[in-house]
Amino acid sequence: MSRLLITGFGPFPTVPDNPSGRLARRLAASPHLRRILGEAPDCLVLNTRYGALDTQLAPVLAKRPSAVLMIGVAARRPRVCVEIRAVNRVSRLFPDTEGRVSRTLAFEPDGPAQRPSPAALAVRIALKRAGLDAAASRDAGRYLCNASYYRVLEQGCPAVFLHIPMPPRTRRPKPGGGRRRPAPDRWAQAFTEAARVLALRGRARPSAAPQAHSR
Repeated sequence: MSRLLITGFGPFPTVPDNPSGRLARRLAASPHLRRILGEAPDCLVLNTRYGALDTQLAPVLAKRPSAVLMIGVAARRPRVCVEIRAVNRVSRLFPDTEGRVSRTLAFEPDGPAQRPSPAALAVRIALKRAGLDAAASRDAGRYLCNASYYRVLEQGCPAVFLHIPMPPRTRRPKPGGGRRRPAPDRWAQAFTEAARVLALRGRARPSAAPQAHSR
């Protein structure tokens, strides 16, 4: 593969219409982003179930993408968050779309307690440069967002997870007032800059053999 991968998620019990999957597809299909990168990025919208980490994510990671931009939704957060790490913890309270919960509290019993993202700061700066005041976050949750991020960061390629809030409903503009661009449009524009930064870091990274996945 050796190119940028953009991921999002499908629906799950509390979010039947997941905006992260739509945004991931939108970015991957963007002619503007393709011109910037010189090629179209790859896109993967994950089913929100733990089994998808093996059936969907693992085969794509085996092709060794140069960098990964991950997008998920955090409905209770007021703004976009840049996740600076993933932790080796899984909640047993929230089932996936198949009704399954993790059998253990550790995502990988033999794995490190956390995996940081060295690219997170550069991506946050890029988002701010693009006009998006994104917050740094140390907690990607204990659900599929965190689990998939933990798995991706194991690869060693530049990777960042961006949490978006639920997009607000579009309101009619007030008489005589300007109309603000919808949130997904602003996110797409800013995330294009994040994708560019990740792609550049990926191209500058020396090629390395893929790490063995611990099980």
